[in-house]
Amino acid sequence: MSFFAIMFALLLEQVRPVARDNPIHGMLRAWVRGSSRNFDAGKPQHGWLAWALAVGVPSLVALGLHWLLVWALGWPVAVVWNVAVLYITLGFRQFSHHFTEIRDALESGDEPLARELLAQWQQVDASELPRSEIVRHVIEYSVLAAHRHVFGVLAWYSVLAALGLGPAGAVFYRLSEFVSRYWAYKARDQHQPASASLQKAAANAWTVIDWLPARATALGFAVVGSFEDAIDSWRNYAQRFPNDNDGVVLAATSGALNVRLGGEALKTTEALTYNGATPMELGIDTESTPGRDPELGHLRSVVGLVWRAVVLWMGMLALLTLANLLG
Repeated sequence: MSFFAIMFALLLEQVRPVARDNPIHGMLRAWVRGSSRNFDAGKPQHGWLAWALAVGVPSLVALGLHWLLVWALGWPVAVVWNVAVLYITLGFRQFSHHFTEIRDALESGDEPLARELLAQWQQVDASELPRSEIVRHVIEYSVLAAHRHVFGVLAWYSVLAALGLGPAGAVFYRLSEFVSRYWAYKARDQHQPASASLQKAAANAWTVIDWLPARATALGFAVVGSFEDAIDSWRNYAQRFPNDNDGVVLAATSGALNVRLGGEALKTTEALTYNGATPMELGIDTESTPGRDPELGHLRSVVGLVWRAVVLWMGMLALLTLANLLG
């Protein structure tokens, strides 16, 4: 069932992307705000309680509806529910328009527009970036977005689907990632700032939750890219990035494509939103990995790498589904 649910969700998302202001995401944001507002009293136990409510309740609701549909109407209707959950949590089109617009601007030679689009996407100062650095940052942001919006969701959904918990896995992963960014942003909000305990709970939970998916993504990139170079870069250069999980993904990407990643970080503006705050994006410089200087052709290579990794995932799920049916 998980194979067909993922396949239909990806196809549906390509045909009709999830709207940025859709009511489902709006309700989830309101739920996260309410959880922190009502339970964040500043102590560690309150931080974990707010996190558990913000992430756990929607995950359990998704799972409960799945089981209810299986019991009351049968698995075909439950598959439709799984597709709906994956459609909201999984997909390229939730971020790929940024990538496409910047790539098109660079291809047309309009570097000022590319800098402006990059600044709008990540709320950073990109006014002084040379062309190669624009490409580097776009690669880094896009690969991390693909990991969080696609491969991480696939990993949690697929593993838990084997236990009948697939919808909960998809919601749990995406909300865990969202609250870690959102509450970091709210810490700078003078109206209702998130406490240090709440931020720490969300950040620590996200590090643990993303540990295995990050390495699964890195391994997938290695398999569909330059395997030896990707593994070597993963082993030797992942620690150059400030976040361990992000570093694994970026180092493997660097080796798989033979492109230099890491270096001077872009500094965020005061208008930083919850649409993508990683340690790199918070202005922490890193050491570069070995590889060729980023060029426009590397953007096309990134697209190919990501889609080949998706095909790899789907092929593995198809084989597991076939084995289950024959067994």
